[in-house]
Amino acid sequence: MNQSKDSQVDAFQVDAFQEDAPQVNATPPVFDTLITNAKVFNNGEAAVIEDVAIAGGRIVARGQSLDQAGAGKVIDGKGLWLMPGLFDIHTHYDLELEVAPGLPESTRHGTTSVVIANCSLGLAFGNQRDGTNDPIVSCYARVENIPKSVLRSCADNCTWDNPKDYLDHLDTLKLGPNVAVLFPHSMLRIDTMGFDASVSRDPTHAEIETMKGTLRDALQQGYVGFSTDALPFHYLAAQPHCDKTIPTQFAKYGEIKQLTQVVREVGAVWQATPPKDSVIGTLKTFLLTSGRLYGKPLKTTVVAALDIANNWRISGLAKRLSSILNSRLIRGDFYMQALGAPFKVWSDGAVTPLAEEIPELRRLNETDLEDRAERLGILNDPDYVKAFKAMWMEGKQGWSLARLKRKVNLEDYAFNRTLADMDIVRCPQQSWQGMTFQALFERILAFKSGQLKETISQQERDLLEADFLWIADEGDFMLQMLRSFDNDLSWSTVTANRDIKTVRELLMHPNLLPGFNDSGAHLTNMAFYDVNLRSLQLAAQGGEADVSYMVKRLTKDPADVFGVEGGTIDLGDVADLILIDPKKLAEYDGESKVERIYREEFSHEQLVNRSDDVVNLVMIGGHTAWENNALADDLGKTTMGRLLRSVATAK
Repeated sequence: MNQSKDSQVDAFQVDAFQEDAPQVNATPPVFDTLITNAKVFNNGEAAVIEDVAIAGGRIVARGQSLDQAGAGKVIDGKGLWLMPGLFDIHTHYDLELEVAPGLPESTRHGTTSVVIANCSLGLAFGNQRDGTNDPIVSCYARVENIPKSVLRSCADNCTWDNPKDYLDHLDTLKLGPNVAVLFPHSMLRIDTMGFDASVSRDPTHAEIETMKGTLRDALQQGYVGFSTDALPFHYLAAQPHCDKTIPTQFAKYGEIKQLTQVVREVGAVWQATPPKDSVIGTLKTFLLTSGRLYGKPLKTTVVAALDIANNWRISGLAKRLSSILNSRLIRGDFYMQALGAPFKVWSDGAVTPLAEEIPELRRLNETDLEDRAERLGILNDPDYVKAFKAMWMEGKQGWSLARLKRKVNLEDYAFNRTLADMDIVRCPQQSWQGMTFQALFERILAFKSGQLKETISQQERDLLEADFLWIADEGDFMLQMLRSFDNDLSWSTVTANRDIKTVRELLMHPNLLPGFNDSGAHLTNMAFYDVNLRSLQLAAQGGEADVSYMVKRLTKDPADVFGVEGGTIDLGDVADLILIDPKKLAEYDGESKVERIYREEFSHEQLVNRSDDVVNLVMIGGHTAWENNALADDLGKTTMGRLLRSVATAK
């Protein structure tokens, strides 16, 4: 429809076609809020300077010089960008919704809709306790690096035990952002097979049929899709299963094929992660998207298109794979999810999600976060020391295939073992904070050989003499850092997306989908809550047309992919919208805005971002959630957002 905005206003005033839209009389409408003179970006259209009026939680007028007299509140949008609220397409907010449904750390950055229950994990069946196993704790603790105390508290408060009641429960929460829910494969397996069987054997034919029926019912109830996971980082966190991955990873191809066929038939979306170490397995799995092979395309989103520092092939492969699967030959409906920022990961000692792919580091992660004594015992075990040193030094000395792969950036691990890339963020020896591990390693060697020229404090001297005089190589150094400081040592490294030019290319690729932020997980390991803003910032380098394109990619496109309402600010739409200051956005340095705060809701620390000056206003359902650098007092206390059930189901 290409009619003018003024004519759209007239049409809406004559025909109030939305059931719950405010009725408009011949007299001028009364607006709850009127935003004037903003540059409006909507659904990929060319930006236009307009006024936008909100009443009854919906957009009721758009046009030039709308009457301010009847507006309860007027906001001057001159010089600002007005757009639909942003989607976060990959979150693990399932647990935070139970204690802080306002989701303040996403709301402040302009996120008004989130997709939960990714990576096969969710709360669709309640706590699923069986008297021995505690699945929420076991599945989430290591995969998402969330303290077990937080998880147990959540499990204690689960009052539902079936998928329908869970959606009904979400409908009762005082939501900030809107919530779309995927149906989690690991929990489906546990419900059908029992916890122990779900990680020890294949399902029977009858169990497959039961899972298919349960999945079909859930999709018809409003779940927007189905989530599975195949990344080799995701392990259980309770004995006797600590050496096993989460239930979804025990599913063979035949099981995935049958379950995704249900998703295909319903027209929902399949969210997945690839078997990272198997190219053939990845291609075979993702060919399930093919309409050519299976009669109808299967809408598929996959985590994640990243430019891995240790392997330069990955980002190019993501683009090629997406293009091939969406070609006329394959007829797929396939989207790799993209992160619009450097993939910077913080580690507390050895606790970091990427460490799970390396057996020697995984062994330390198998212990409870609070169990320092057990980790110290492992670190002092002679056999473990030998294995750790061999792992750490692999490819760093001599000549071997591992050495060659390291030289040409084709290593198998995503975990970065380069000391110069590892920055010390927090350490009991405070004088070491801000140093790289490489600089500290060299400092210790200089002290050991008597060549350290600067004067050091007695405290540092005592520490070096007591703990570090024995070290001879990098492996020794890393072992001792973990022994001396355990989780009191925090360090960061960028394992992917170091080249911002490549990041922008990934974001702008039409077969990739931006908005992968992993919000709500890895409380002290990641801080990507602001990444949608950073995606807009990168798009703006190409001018206004690229901004318009990126707005659509962060709003209407994900709404369409996940099959929910939203993503536009047309007349009659729910008023989920944001105002952004483009000058502040251009100046924003997300890498320098990460903070470590204490969240009362978790009784635990969390890494967060602060982009306060960039976003001027966030409205969800017509309610002000963020304004003037402050969260609304009633965020999380009054209902703003809504449960986004599948549009196909709603019809």
